[in-house]
Amino acid sequence: MSDPIIALAMLGLFIFVILLGFPIAFTLMGMGVAFGYYAYYQPGQEFFDNRIFYLLTQNTWSVMSNDVLVAVPLFLFMGYVVERANILDRLFLSLQVALRHVPGAMAVATLLTCAMFATATGIVGAVVTLMGLLAFPAMLKAGYDEKLSAGVICAGGTLGILIPPSIMLIVYSATSSVSVVRLYAAALLPGMLLAGLYVAYVIVRAVLNPKLAPRLPPEQSNVPWGKTFLLLAQAFVPLAVLIMAVLGSILFGLATPTEAAAVGALGAMVLAVAYRALSWARLQEAVYLTARTSAMVCFLFVGSWTFSSVFSYLGGEGIIKEFVLGLDLNPVAFLIMAQVIIFLLGWPLAWSEIIIIFVPIFLPLLPHFHIDPMMFGILVALNLQTSFLTPPMAMSAYYLKGIAPPQVQLWTIFKGCFPFLGMVFVTMIVVYLVPGIMFWLPDLIYGR
Repeated sequence: MSDPIIALAMLGLFIFVILLGFPIAFTLMGMGVAFGYYAYYQPGQEFFDNRIFYLLTQNTWSVMSNDVLVAVPLFLFMGYVVERANILDRLFLSLQVALRHVPGAMAVATLLTCAMFATATGIVGAVVTLMGLLAFPAMLKAGYDEKLSAGVICAGGTLGILIPPSIMLIVYSATSSVSVVRLYAAALLPGMLLAGLYVAYVIVRAVLNPKLAPRLPPEQSNVPWGKTFLLLAQAFVPLAVLIMAVLGSILFGLATPTEAAAVGALGAMVLAVAYRALSWARLQEAVYLTARTSAMVCFLFVGSWTFSSVFSYLGGEGIIKEFVLGLDLNPVAFLIMAQVIIFLLGWPLAWSEIIIIFVPIFLPLLPHFHIDPMMFGILVALNLQTSFLTPPMAMSAYYLKGIAPPQVQLWTIFKGCFPFLGMVFVTMIVVYLVPGIMFWLPDLIYGR
């Protein structure tokens, strides 16, 4: 059996093993070491003289010393502190009151709260769960349609992996060597476009069929404008200032992503203190969750780089490249094929595994098809929204089902996600056909 065939067997065995439920990071490391020992074996050498052990330790050192990845735990800590500062209920109430005259006001407020909170935390499960506890019962009590309410929360909660400061874009930057600053600038308008389409869909549905989203009763809508401004000043403005300060300092070159993340983490703690929501127990929990998630990302990188190095050494990358080039695809067909594969991988895998393990398979092919890696990254980020919304493994739907009232069926939540899933595909098509949506802001700020 030739080495390229062994490399393909290695990839197939890995996919089979993770579908059985084994931990992905340690499966990558274990299989990388096992197949790497075969790949680098030389007759007569001592067991630990095999170069695979040097490769594993070298990859571990490279991950731990990667300046880009330092921003990951800092942004995570910022998100976990904001999540535990009890800001969400204040934010939702202030937006609901401010938008009281807009059709589908409660759903629109939910979407905006999800988008803003997801941007601050970047943790999809936390946003969907918290909004499911806060907004979902409120919308059902107000007479909102179950499917529409569920779709709003599931779709809005996933925006954090696209809208900067997104942890997913940091991970893609470390994988593809594309500037994270330019990625942030490129993702901003597509993220706002997708969120805007969500809001427009809700408003149109509410106008066409008011029974789906009844207007607020007079006792909730008759709020003096002075109180409205006070609510916004107390809940919306502080969090918005924190997010814009972090994002603005990155985009305009005032700070690196790591420096901005550190300031954001400090700002989140100050905000929690101002809301009298920072306790020693909450701080401990935020630190623990940050360490756990950061370790998961780092172990994934170590395992992925070891696995991919062995895979490439055995000739697996070359045989895949030859196969794809042999199909004689044009750039559009290649993009469609790549995005379909990523869409299907989103069913059993999380975004982190897709970005770290499978996206690097496509990256060497991009120059041949004259595809900008930044454009490819933004399309992937949009595509990964679907992994949280597409049955049978729509994790946003399962997060919501876990805390929804018993009478709300899982299939009802799935049906609520379908229209928003369609808008993700529409956004991907628009972004591809009008690439200026991606390139205008980074070219304006940083030049070509």
